[in-house]
Amino acid sequence: GVHAGTYRDRKKGRNADMLEKLRQMEENYHAMQEKMMDPAVVGDNQQYAQLMREYKHMQPIIEKYHEYLQAQNDFTEAREILDGEEDAELREMAQAELEQSKERMDSLHGELMRLLLPKDPDDDRNVIIEIRGGAGGEEASLFAASLYRMYTMYAETQGWKQEVLSANETELGGYKEISFSILGEGAYSRLKYESGVHRVQRVPETESQGRIHTSTVTVAVLVEADDVELNINPTDLRIDVFRASGAGGQHINKTESAVRITHLPTGIVVECQDERSQFKNKDKAMKILRSRLYEAMQREQNEKIASERRMQVGTGDRSERIRTYNFPQGRMTDHRIGLTLYRLEDLLNGNLEEVFEALATSEQLKKLAAKTMEDTEEQ
Repeated sequence: GVHAGTYRDRKKGRNADMLEKLRQMEENYHAMQEKMMDPAVVGDNQQYAQLMREYKHMQPIIEKYHEYLQAQNDFTEAREILDGEEDAELREMAQAELEQSKERMDSLHGELMRLLLPKDPDDDRNVIIEIRGGAGGEEASLFAASLYRMYTMYAETQGWKQEVLSANETELGGYKEISFSILGEGAYSRLKYESGVHRVQRVPETESQGRIHTSTVTVAVLVEADDVELNINPTDLRIDVFRASGAGGQHINKTESAVRITHLPTGIVVECQDERSQFKNKDKAMKILRSRLYEAMQREQNEKIASERRMQVGTGDRSERIRTYNFPQGRMTDHRIGLTLYRLEDLLNGNLEEVFEALATSEQLKKLAAKTMEDTEEQ
């Protein structure tokens, strides 16, 4: 019995900590409401946008907190009736209310714990996605084009914008590689799970003998980095211009508009030959370079906190095989969470919300489990 007692006390303590945290959060929330009416703040775009972001993040938490307080209130009232009431019928009603409100409190408690988990600071950011055909030649390039279409169709359902930064197209309309940006609030929070190797199994369109081939495509999702976060020293860059090559007809090959930027300290090389002007190509290449450097920086920090990295379902290693798309069976399997769906065509048309939701939930549960472990060790 002693252990059960201390466990209960601990749980009580944790609960009290959480409610105290929420009470303070509500105070901040009201202070923010005041601040957002202050003309000086409204006039300062950056400060206002920052406040608005925090406010929107807090809103669902505060709403859940109020629901929790209401359930707690109902629980207390029911208990008072039970303690002081003789009437059998009233007691029965109070008993039912007691059990219901207790259940509500428990489920809201779980939801609040999840909402209070530290948010990935990059979640609201824009992303740059790079897709490369891996093993499987033309077949992999064609599937790279399908994945590009899948992500841009998903972006459309979210009201996000996309822009191609650089592309290397094949004769049959596939991509050896393509880099594009997706701009929209929360883009990273959804798309961060896509980094890794995507495997496709199907009978190639290019093949008369109907054998199933397995090809792979690599996807990398990078946070779009601001100039502010990265001080790139111009002397660290080597910039070469050359004539663009590849499918694109006459114009593309006449002028030296293609740009290759090498970041000397890290050896990262980015090429861009999409635009007609050298200036535009340089601009897009810099955008990709900045995001790759930011990712390298993040990776270095994350290696220091490697355990945190293992917790994340999906922002892992680019060489990890994360998903299989099997055409003959019409199925998609996500290997990280063992999710299998038999509606491949629908998913390739960008209806991915169920997949992203499952990945996010799985990551949150892992984080919650780890946090509970930490809390227990602290006792």
